[in-house]
Amino acid sequence: MEWVQLRMKNVSRAKIIEEGKVVKELCLEYNAKFILNDDPELAVLLGADGIHLGLKDMPIGEARRLVGDSMLIGGTANTLDDILRHRDEGADYIGLGPFRLTNTKKNLSPILEYDGIMAVMEALDVLGIDIPVVAIGGIRIEDIKRLKKTGVSGIAISGDFTDAILNDRASLVFAEIMGIWNEKIHLDQDKTF
Repeated sequence: MEWVQLRMKNVSRAKIIEEGKVVKELCLEYNAKFILNDDPELAVLLGADGIHLGLKDMPIGEARRLVGDSMLIGGTANTLDDILRHRDEGADYIGLGPFRLTNTKKNLSPILEYDGIMAVMEALDVLGIDIPVVAIGGIRIEDIKRLKKTGVSGIAISGDFTDAILNDRASLVFAEIMGIWNEKIHLDQDKTF
């Protein structure tokens, strides 16, 4: 696991700070990047490695002025136009989705599914745009191999991992996710992941 994104909705700033300190320490211990959702000022306060902003959050350019150049900034995108806007504003990475309906977020953008993500990734390739794209939103373990074939840089899994934690299976599920992601997948004769 290279990144951990702390996303807490409808809780106090004090609770986010409390949990954020714990997540920050765990990320340091396991050499993972700590990304905070939504709040650039808290990201700076907590010493996060980055901030992730949704489509309705603060513009990326404004967040960049608050956090400086050394902090990663990612933005949620649902369309190619969203990606281009975020890139032009200085985003370091994109969270593209939602892949499918998810219980972790209300007021979803249109569901992209596999074909939508593939179409956006192909368009980025045709345009010669090279920005890391992470598939997000409702992704399950069984989706990993197929999504990897789209050319995304990574995937975000929340629901399966949360369920595993609640059922004391977190380490097994984590090992399964990492094993699948790190498999070499042959797309064609010229490209191996």
